[in-house]
Amino acid sequence: VQLQASGGGLVQAGGSLRLACAASGLTFSGYGMGWFRQAPGKEREFVAAISRSGDYTNYEDSVKGRFTISRENAKKTVYLQMNSLKPEDTAVYYCAAVYMRGDYARVGQEEYTFWGQGTQVTVSS
Repeated sequence: VQLQASGGGLVQAGGSLRLACAASGLTFSGYGMGWFRQAPGKEREFVAAISRSGDYTNYEDSVKGRFTISRENAKKTVYLQMNSLKPEDTAVYYCAAVYMRGDYARVGQEEYTFWGQGTQVTVSS
C-alpha cells in the first residue's frame, strides 16, 4: 500500500493550497481517509476525515469553514482544499487510510493503518 501526498508549498497568509493524496495497492472505496498534521515541536494532530462514500466528513475545530476534504474513488485520491491559510497552519501534512465496513469519518489517528510520507505546508505572515 502506498499513499503519495502532494501539493504542499509556501504560501502567504490568506492564501490557498490544495493537497492531494493518491492511493495504490488497496481497494480505495473500502477505506476511510484522513488528513493529519504535525508542526515543529508539536504532536501530530487530526485535521479532517472523510468516510468511504464521501458522504460524511469531520474537521478539527480550527479548520472548520476554511478546509474542505473530498475524495474521488475512481481516481483513488483524497483532497484537502485549504483556504484562508494562517501561519499556525504551518506543518507537515499526512494522509492516512483506515479500512472500514461502515461509513464513518474517523478522527482518531490510532485507528488509521496506512500513512503517507507527508507534504510540507508553510504559511508566511
